[in-house]
Amino acid sequence: MLSITDLSKTYRNGVQALCRVNLSIEPGMFGLLGPNGAGKSTLMRTIATLQDPDRGQIRFEGVDILEHPQIIREQLGYLPQEFGVYPRISAEDLLDHLAVLKGVLNKSQRREQVEALLQQTNLYEVRKKAVSSFSGGMRQRFGIAQALLGDPKLLIVDEPTAGLDPEERNRFHNLLAELGQNMIVILSTHIVEDVRDLCSNMAVLADGRVVLNGEPETLIDELRGAIWIKRTTSAELQALRSHIPILSTRLVGGQRLVHVFASEKPADGFESMEPSLEDVYFKVLQQGVGADVCS
Repeated sequence: MLSITDLSKTYRNGVQALCRVNLSIEPGMFGLLGPNGAGKSTLMRTIATLQDPDRGQIRFEGVDILEHPQIIREQLGYLPQEFGVYPRISAEDLLDHLAVLKGVLNKSQRREQVEALLQQTNLYEVRKKAVSSFSGGMRQRFGIAQALLGDPKLLIVDEPTAGLDPEERNRFHNLLAELGQNMIVILSTHIVEDVRDLCSNMAVLADGRVVLNGEPETLIDELRGAIWIKRTTSAELQALRSHIPILSTRLVGGQRLVHVFASEKPADGFESMEPSLEDVYFKVLQQGVGADVCS
C-alpha cells in the first residue's frame, strides 16, 4: 500500500504545484490523469524522493519514505517523461552499468537479470545497438527495462506513451498490464484512453488538487443517462455555448460533435449516448477546483 496524506508543494516562484493531496494506492495499475501543469510530474518526483514537499506524509508499506528515502529508492522503478542516454553505448552494456548503480553487484546475477529484462521488453535482438539510435518506442521500452532493475515493488511511469505510434503504444500497454499484476504501477498521463484501458483505479489532478478519485467503470456508470451528443456546425456551436454547458467538442467529418452533460435532453437534435471516461474527465474539470489555501 502507498499512502499519501495532506501533501502540498509550492515552488520558490510562487507556483502551487500540489495542494493537500490524499491518495491510497493498492497493488495494480493506478492512473493519474490531469491537464498539463496539473501537478502530476511534481507528485511523481515527490513520491520518488527526488524533491521534498512543504508538508504532508508518504508511507509505503507502513514506512515514512520522506523520513527514510533510501527505503523507497531500493524498491522503486522510475521512468520519467524524458531521460537521457549515453551515446554509442549498447542497450546491454548500459543496462548492465545501471544495474551496478542500483546495487546489483553479483556479475552472474546481473547478467541474468539484464538478459531477462531485454527479453521481457522485446529488445534482446537489438541489445548490441546503441540506445541513442533507438526509435521512440524502443527507447521507452528500454526505460521500462532500467526501471525494473532490482525487482522493484513500486513502478512510476510518467507520460510513457506520448508520441508513440499505435503499434508501439499497444505493445507498451501490454507490458504495463503484465507488470501491474505483481506490483503497484502508477501511470501518470493526460491520455484518457490509456487509463480506461489499463487501470483499475484512478485519480484526476487539477491545479495541484485531487478533484476525482475512484474506479473508472464506477465513475462512468455515474454518468449513464446524462450524456447527450449532437452534430452541429461551427456557427451553431457558438449559439449553443451561450445557453448550454458543453463538456467537449470534436471535429468529425467536417462537423462538430458536441457532448453535453444534462439530467434531461438539453435541446432539439440531441441524442442520449453511453458515457466514456473522457466525459467523466471533462465534467470534473468543468466543475473547477476549490479555492482553499495551501500551506
